[in-house]
Amino acid sequence: MKARRNKKQVPSFRKLLKTSKVKLENKLKNKQHKQQSTLKKYRKEQRKLRQAVKDAVSKKPIPLEDPKRRRPVKRIEKEEEEEEEALPLDMLDEDDLQLMKDLGQRASFLTRDLSSSEPVHVKKRKHEHIIDKYEKIPRTLQIAPEKELIHLLPIKDKSGIIPQTREKPDTDSNKDEEDQEEEMELEEEIIEDPIPEMTREEHLIERKKKLQEKKLHIATLASAILSDPESNIKKLKELRSMLMEQDPDVAVTVRKLVVVSLMELFKDITPSYKIRPLTEAEKSTKIRKETQKLREFEEGLVSQYKFYLENLEQMVKDWKQRKLKKSNVVSLKAYKGLAEVAVKSLCELLVTLPHFNFHNNIIVLIVPLMNDTSKSISEMCCEAVKKLFKQDKLGQASLGVVKVISGFVKGRNYEVRPEMLKTFLCLRIKEVEVKKDTEDINKPKKFMTFKEKRKTLSRMQRKVWFISIFVLFKCCFI
Repeated sequence: MKARRNKKQVPSFRKLLKTSKVKLENKLKNKQHKQQSTLKKYRKEQRKLRQAVKDAVSKKPIPLEDPKRRRPVKRIEKEEEEEEEALPLDMLDEDDLQLMKDLGQRASFLTRDLSSSEPVHVKKRKHEHIIDKYEKIPRTLQIAPEKELIHLLPIKDKSGIIPQTREKPDTDSNKDEEDQEEEMELEEEIIEDPIPEMTREEHLIERKKKLQEKKLHIATLASAILSDPESNIKKLKELRSMLMEQDPDVAVTVRKLVVVSLMELFKDITPSYKIRPLTEAEKSTKIRKETQKLREFEEGLVSQYKFYLENLEQMVKDWKQRKLKKSNVVSLKAYKGLAEVAVKSLCELLVTLPHFNFHNNIIVLIVPLMNDTSKSISEMCCEAVKKLFKQDKLGQASLGVVKVISGFVKGRNYEVRPEMLKTFLCLRIKEVEVKKDTEDINKPKKFMTFKEKRKTLSRMQRKVWFISIFVLFKCCFI
């Protein structure tokens, strides 16, 4: 007989590698079970921690007194009543007494004082030594204030880290005591040597001395700047800072002198061209020392000139708002004198420096003052504008002034002083092209040609135009 062939096919390598569905399900179940068990453990640990925290918070400290002695009065009364109700010992047998004693020892928890905060599982020996332990601790009375400690770097030893501290020295208290002593000494000296009151003549002499010192200081600074402006440009700032003089005896006079001296300095120092700001490319390029020095001088001059004009403007504003300005240094009457000097300086700069920076700003300041209620200031400004019109050869500065005046007049609805408009008579105008002006105002209408009209037409308009022409031609030929 022939041997039977095994009809079962040999499993392929791919099938061998393939895991069954049951196995995969078991794996998934085991994974989920493990996750649940870990979550349970984590929750259990968290619960224990929370319980431990609650126990630590709710736990009361062990009292120093013996809990056995702190029995309430009510409990003692109840015990007395129970003793009265209980049978006398004569009526009990010896065996019964012995049995009761044994039971009493076993049921000790019934006789314990539950109101006390004594822990249940505390040993007798430990409890006995609690009071002795607290008695051994030394008692301190806070008679003197505790000294502050400074924590230093700790020292590491074989045993471990040893913290280091040091007492903070009482420097503040010593300083306070010294200050108090000095104040007391000064008060005693003041009481012993009172300052004698100065007479009017002595006060005037003292004022003259101060004024002379200030004049000398102004003169030395001005002469140093004039002798070498490029190297002494920083002294302009020092001189300009004297405009804020705070000594009430000489404040007004010193400020006036500084204003006039700075005006004269700027008239002499300023170059005959306008200084423009440098670009980033120019700043980054390397230059010679001489050009660098010149640049620094120009920058310093422009900045100080700007600050000086701002100071003059502020003086005029202070005069306008003198009711609001209350100063211990400058009186209300002195504001007008300072303003007049400031306006005079602005007028001088308007006429002498029409080519220099911030000339338009000076025009904007002076034009409203031409219509001022104060006659002296108004006349001063009008005279300065007339002088500028007569001297101006290029006409650029005059054009700027005329534009500002016309704008101001229109803004005031033509309600201005006649002196302000009379300044236009001093303009250097010989011929006026009236025809050109009328042409500019009334420009003639230009008629468009056929080609120009065709260019302006849109796409649709062109289509309509072509259709209309085509129809016209067709009609003509028919």
